[in-house]
Amino acid sequence: MVDTATTEWSQETIAKCVSAVVRSRRSVRAFKPQPLRRDIVEEILEDAAAAPSGANIQPWRVYVVSGEVKDALAETLVAASRAGTVPAPTHFPEPLPDLFRARLLDFGARYYASLEIDRGDAAARMRQTEKNYSFFGAPVGLIFSIDRRLKPHSWIDLGLFAQNLMIAAKARGIDTCPQVAFAPFHDPIAAHLQMPPHEQTAFGMAMGYGDLEAPVNRAGMPREHRHEFARLLGFPA
Repeated sequence: MVDTATTEWSQETIAKCVSAVVRSRRSVRAFKPQPLRRDIVEEILEDAAAAPSGANIQPWRVYVVSGEVKDALAETLVAASRAGTVPAPTHFPEPLPDLFRARLLDFGARYYASLEIDRGDAAARMRQTEKNYSFFGAPVGLIFSIDRRLKPHSWIDLGLFAQNLMIAAKARGIDTCPQVAFAPFHDPIAAHLQMPPHEQTAFGMAMGYGDLEAPVNRAGMPREHRHEFARLLGFPA
């Protein structure tokens, strides 16, 4: 992490570095088997903890799994998925407003096209979905949780923590993929990780060195231009 109080870098150089890291981050869904050192993971977590939170309550909790622990968790979740004992996902409301539904459909088309999976091939789509639960083969998986008694603004704080973590990882050449697919699996996850009763699974994340030659990692996901999502008011022309 750069200490801007002592570094000899110019502010412009720092800004360009940060911009390059932020813009190069991608959600990676195929990883190399290369392991991550524990000390590097700990550094990333320390950077993530610099995130702001309302009244500094720091509501984030994260379980970082690797090796046999990660593999056992993945087996548990695949078994739960196949047994049909997990509630259906409720990530988005129904009906989803048209603008967001269009983006969702565009994502699905790009994603499955990169995998050469036909829209009607339910079995292949399910096999791909199950790769979520093994963190897409990443050497490290993270399960983010939060105290279920907290209100929505604290969930925003958890998101800020996760974003810090992804940027800190990318700055070290490490890729990530945030995964809401874990959210419906709270009961088996909580049992496996021995979460206290007041905690709620929010989402998971894969972390490792991405296989950037894998077609799924080369599927471009468009972003709107700032003119589409931001209004700048009161600035001089």
